Amino acid sequence: MKGNFIDLFAGCGGFSLGLMNAGWNGLFAVEKDSMAFDTLRHNLVDNDKFKHDWPSWLKKEATTIEDLIENHSENLKGLNGMVDLIVGGPPCQGFSMLGLRNSDDPRNKLTEKYLEVVALIQPKYIILENVKGFATKFDGDGCKDHVPYSEIVKEKFDALGYDTTSMMVSTDQWGVPQRRTRFILLAIRKSLSQCPDQILEDFQGSRHQYLSGKGLPTDRSVTVHEAISDLESKGKKLIPVTDANVPSYQQIKYREPKKLSAYAKMMRLGSNGKAPDSLRLTKHRPATVAKFQLILDSCGKGHNLTNHDRERLNIKKQVIVPLAKGKVSPTVTTLPDDILHYSEPRILTVRENARLQSFPDWFEFKGKYTTGGKLRTKECPRYTQVGNAVPPLFAEALGCVIDGLE
Repeated sequence: MKGNFIDLFAGCGGFSLGLMNAGWNGLFAVEKDSMAFDTLRHNLVDNDKFKHDWPSWLKKEATTIEDLIENHSENLKGLNGMVDLIVGGPPCQGFSMLGLRNSDDPRNKLTEKYLEVVALIQPKYIILENVKGFATKFDGDGCKDHVPYSEIVKEKFDALGYDTTSMMVSTDQWGVPQRRTRFILLAIRKSLSQCPDQILEDFQGSRHQYLSGKGLPTDRSVTVHEAISDLESKGKKLIPVTDANVPSYQQIKYREPKKLSAYAKMMRLGSNGKAPDSLRLTKHRPATVAKFQLILDSCGKGHNLTNHDRERLNIKKQVIVPLAKGKVSPTVTTLPDDILHYSEPRILTVRENARLQSFPDWFEFKGKYTTGGKLRTKECPRYTQVGNAVPPLFAEALGCVIDGLE
């Protein structure tokens, strides 16, 4: 066992799952959305496979980090000396390069709450994950000295007694079949007299051994075809959806093929032959199917549609990427219709997105599939849970590199 960790802004549990796979012991996780927390609890709290050592003073329910601090600050102080690692990815919407960057987005300030928990518990190590925009300065909007918010956060960690370093890393370099560039900040308590730069250097140097140990290629990225080809609907029997009360929807009747890629075999481990959940196929209108088929037939794959193609096909949507079966996926987002299947005129299922995020098939998602309108900012259905998650395979690699540090 490598030590105890706490997961803040845990979502459905991607970071926690990766750390537990690496041998870490979870104490508790904080997530405000009830659907995302239900997923985390089902898989990583109430499951026989993994269990957090949940403290008696904290209810096993969705909660905010603000409520955690307000109601349990003394309990958190009592954990001083008992927590080796705090991880988490504070909400990133205000920093995202894909959205409307806003230095005044109130969700940005949740990083300050993250720091408050660190100050109370004083763990040995902290890993903070966020989008690459976290380390990109805001121009012309009143941000302090126009510096990246990451630099401000590093100064605050220094004041709390931590040495820090950071790096940008794309998850496709770590076996995840997805081009997902993330900012990683590592902080180490100064009293430990350890060099964070050396640890991240060791992390980079461990890539070949980590991938080899998983049976994954070391000289190239895992492709989307290797990740999801056994989930194609073509030639499969369709049955009513089995994991939600939506009888009008269909899913494939999954049967594990005799031949699977190394990546798919890894995703199937622990399933004991059971079909994965979240296989619901979207009911596209005939006109939408025709438009998607035209995109697959006439547009380049593996990248966003060109302006020429968007104008030619009268498409107003900002992002729509038809997958290229022999390449990695672009970043999986919370918007289900950002990505099209490489050979079928449809968007991906939740499970296909989960495969691209490296969630194993035994991991089950809870809550409704999608939401819309004003509820998009208030609810975290399955597609959103997957899109917001830290890829477990990448989190496991991070967890492995901190093994044995004293």
